[in-house]
Amino acid sequence: MTETIPETPAQAGETPQVQVQSKKPDRHQTVLPVLEKLFELYPQLFGAEFLPLKLGIYQELLAAHPEQFQRDTLKAALGQHTRSTRYLQSVAAGKQRHDLQGARVENVAPEHVYLSAIELFRRRQGRSRDDLRPKFKAQLITIFEASGLSRQDYLARVQTSDLQANALLEEALAESAQNLARQEALLRAYDSSGKTLAEFADMYGLDRAAQNVLTALDQKRRAAAPAPEPATELSAEPTDAGEQVN
Repeated sequence: MTETIPETPAQAGETPQVQVQSKKPDRHQTVLPVLEKLFELYPQLFGAEFLPLKLGIYQELLAAHPEQFQRDTLKAALGQHTRSTRYLQSVAAGKQRHDLQGARVENVAPEHVYLSAIELFRRRQGRSRDDLRPKFKAQLITIFEASGLSRQDYLARVQTSDLQANALLEEALAESAQNLARQEALLRAYDSSGKTLAEFADMYGLDRAAQNVLTALDQKRRAAAPAPEPATELSAEPTDAGEQVN
């Protein structure tokens, strides 16, 4: 970076002022060797695909490779890595966190999935002239439903001070509730129709996607139903008075 000493109007006989070059190291050049070493050691995590990392992996890397990494440069490199678009895409997609061996160890918290999706939306919208909000709201619906949380619990975990993001989230949750109500109404109609799925779909003109939704809802309901109590077995009495029971 070049720092220039402010110039004043030249006066007669004054020697022109000169520029002073600062020697501050470039941040990218500082962390690039660390990122290359991480890729060399753990290509399954830092290679063609950036997988979500286990919480606490910074300390594990320091402990596993004290001769390879310094605390500050490793922290800066991991920060740059986890802010990258490719890493955020993996988190927003709901992929699980991985340890140094590449094994899946835990789910990413719903708030981290949401924040990654929000950041990706901001970056994409900043580069696009199109309105990406409808597509993003559909993504938010998918993310919310995958969390398994209630609307109230989800809002308590993910809402931020970003009013625009909160408004988009409220719209997505409202649309999700409407979708759920329509699905439940469709399932009730199917139950009361007495028809097979194929007959019901033909009667209501359901497309393949709607049939798949109906099938999934029916399977989910059956799985959630309590299992029937096993019938009580009656002990069979020996047919021969002299028969012994082992």
